[in-house]
Amino acid sequence: MGIKADFRKRYYRDKNDKKKGVEAAFTLDAQFEVGDELVVFFGRSGSGKTTALQCISGLLEPNGGKIVVNGDVYFDCHKRINLPVQKRSLGYVFQSYALFPHMDVKKNIAYGLKGWNEKDKEERVDEMLQMLEIKGLENNFPSQLSGGQKQRVALARALAPKPSILLLDEPFSALDRVVRMKLREKIKEIQRELKIPVLFITHNHVEAFTIADKIVIFHDGRVQQIGTSEDVFYHPKNEHVAELVGLTNIFEDSMLVDEDEMAGTITIGCEHMKVTANRPDCDIKEKISWGIRPENMRILPLTDKNSSEENTFPALVKSIVNKGSSKVLALSVKEHSKLLIAEIGNQSFENMDIKTEDECLIRIERDRIVLF
Repeated sequence: MGIKADFRKRYYRDKNDKKKGVEAAFTLDAQFEVGDELVVFFGRSGSGKTTALQCISGLLEPNGGKIVVNGDVYFDCHKRINLPVQKRSLGYVFQSYALFPHMDVKKNIAYGLKGWNEKDKEERVDEMLQMLEIKGLENNFPSQLSGGQKQRVALARALAPKPSILLLDEPFSALDRVVRMKLREKIKEIQRELKIPVLFITHNHVEAFTIADKIVIFHDGRVQQIGTSEDVFYHPKNEHVAELVGLTNIFEDSMLVDEDEMAGTITIGCEHMKVTANRPDCDIKEKISWGIRPENMRILPLTDKNSSEENTFPALVKSIVNKGSSKVLALSVKEHSKLLIAEIGNQSFENMDIKTEDECLIRIERDRIVLF
């Protein structure tokens, strides 16, 4: 059934500010509706992601609004409903794992099964050990486990009581890349098997866009966009979302200077630079913002025979950063004061034999331009 949320949470610099009528220092205004799917909360630190998760869990009480999970009302300001944490059917995995150091794995998992008879409890713990692939570790204490094993135990404990919703607050931030990849796949597998809403907070772009059925983008306490990874990644609604999903080359103060309905293109002017883009389906405003991802910028030698093609500009290489499998170049475009960032694979970079302060051409592929 999923989650329907429309609530607000205000924070004040001083506890007396509210009484004095002072404006809140930060206000979370969260409105979203998601189904029984894996949902990623994505945004910068301080954007409201964790506050939203804690309001859903009952760790924080909103100042107004309503939260409904799978048809159960967790919070309703007007009806004065605010279920305590223990009455909300949820599992919560914290960034720090929060395992009990004095309990072995078996007892940690069984902790949330209060009220279960011993036989059912033992069967459920064994089921969780099997599901999270930690069978054989049941008598170990947290100090004897690796980071990945601790995270699996924390997941097992959260899932043991058969929750209606699973909340994960940056659960993999302390783990290495290989372990993260394995656990990401495990989370997706669990969600598909249990068919419950899973809310997952992460700052990691790769994590967000590989694991999510749906992404909720937060910025400055507001939900900016909700959609699939592809929707958000390729069709950001504004510059805040564009920046978050990696469009480092963003031009906010551009103007529509021409339109070719037959060709289905528009021409955008920004300073002395004119760029041709595909015409969007929606109405076009005179002022327009656009962006291009670093990996969608092409670097060409000055001698390229197609240097007169559309969206091709002379540039100067200002810096080169090695990312391992690719190189990131900062480029100064002669027609524009803004530095553009391009990312190219190592093989292409080596074939070009390009260095800092070298001149080159950059080409912005029309099909790769994102308008918002």
